Amino acid sequence: MILGAPINTSEHGGRLSLARRQFPNALQPWLDLSTGVNPRPYPLPVLATEVWSRLPDEDAFAATQKAAERSYHVPSGAQVVAGAGVQSFIQLIPYAFPARRVAVLGFTYTEHAACWHAAGAVVETIETLAQFDDRFDACVVVNPNNPDGRCIEVEQLIACAKRIERSNQLLIIDESFIDFTPRHSAVALSVLVNVIVLRSFGKAYGLPGLRLGFALCHAVKADLLRQMLGPWSVSGPALAIGACALPDREWLNTSAIRCEQEAQRLDQLLMRNGFELIGGTSLFRLVRRPSAHETYLKLCQHGVLVRMFSQQADWIRFGLPGDGDAWRRLTCALEAI
Repeated sequence: MILGAPINTSEHGGRLSLARRQFPNALQPWLDLSTGVNPRPYPLPVLATEVWSRLPDEDAFAATQKAAERSYHVPSGAQVVAGAGVQSFIQLIPYAFPARRVAVLGFTYTEHAACWHAAGAVVETIETLAQFDDRFDACVVVNPNNPDGRCIEVEQLIACAKRIERSNQLLIIDESFIDFTPRHSAVALSVLVNVIVLRSFGKAYGLPGLRLGFALCHAVKADLLRQMLGPWSVSGPALAIGACALPDREWLNTSAIRCEQEAQRLDQLLMRNGFELIGGTSLFRLVRRPSAHETYLKLCQHGVLVRMFSQQADWIRFGLPGDGDAWRRLTCALEAI
């Protein structure tokens, strides 16, 4: 590893321990803005002792999956499968439903392509859904897209889903960042046999360490996913917290408004300091800067960790600062560089 080189964040952010090793003289404590997570997490409920002392049973899974079904407005005929975060499904689906050739829409979260490639598929990036044709067995759409926030209109996804139902292809729609913009959700398509919709709990609720996510799909696919996940794919505490938080629409709506306001505030701060806004969601902002590598190094020296992309050398992604002190630290760091 070259000291001072950008951390390999082309896969994901949050690698704070690696940042500490690479920049031992950075200002402390670190301000981690490399992930797209709500900086104000859902308040943890008091959990019964047995949630920790016993394995979760069928009722615990059923309660959380029912809460997700209602919260996400899952249509009748589709089922909810709980797993240890969306990442668990990203890794499992290529083996549950093998494909020879897979299309991935645009530059996006690289774990999708990496996991399909690891399972033996040929993976090709496409720029539009119209390019997903009979050459492919499966297609991955991240919506809203990570990292640029691009949204595909639901009508386009519906048209794509109708095509694949006739041709027996597979469409995976990763909606990890859609909780605050549910109008863009294609959850209604989860009733179709060849569509899988993925939903993350940890991002909007600010609890990624809980490791909770869901696959929404037809019963045929849900049964196979559950078999491959095994009996205790999610911890008892994660299920209990999910069952408590998912019905709390007031908290979610308040968080959506606050994060949108703070995303706009972050835009203004970044543009004042010479960054060109590309896009993002209300949980992260993507900007361009010709001196991105140098900026990254200087921010790390100030103890501010952001996310860079090896395939887009002038891009930087910023998560939302969480409180007044975090905003002051980021402001001072940007002004100093």
